[in-house]
Amino acid sequence: MIALIQRVLSANVTVDDETVGAIGPGLLALVAVQPRDGEAQAQRMLQRLLGYRVFADDNGKMNRSLTDTGGGLLLVSQFTLAADTRSGMRPSFTSAAEPAHGRHWFERLLELARTAHPGVETGRFGAHMVIQLVNDGPVTFWLDTG
Repeated sequence: MIALIQRVLSANVTVDDETVGAIGPGLLALVAVQPRDGEAQAQRMLQRLLGYRVFADDNGKMNRSLTDTGGGLLLVSQFTLAADTRSGMRPSFTSAAEPAHGRHWFERLLELARTAHPGVETGRFGAHMVIQLVNDGPVTFWLDTG
């Protein structure tokens, strides 16, 4: 499982001009599921999303996690993160999970997140989504459970 996380002041996702998920300060996580992902990867990704220290402490150092701050978490499925771009001029998606597998494990990650943390929002799996965000920093990290 792969996630591109961005520390945000706010973020929202719309589908067909309808806002389906929105957060204030917190993390926007674009998430890709890979073919071999399962429960262990979902658990590990949740641990990293909630525990990764990207928020400033009183001294301005990145020592606080999403759990520490109580910020929002906007999870958005994005299979293109798993693309193989090493050669050619067109990405290959053979390293991304098939849609049914991807949906299952993305929804499991969402379920785990909602159980463990308040303020979890999401987009709509498989839909064309428009995401607006105000990146704070900018602070952006690539997380991989592989």
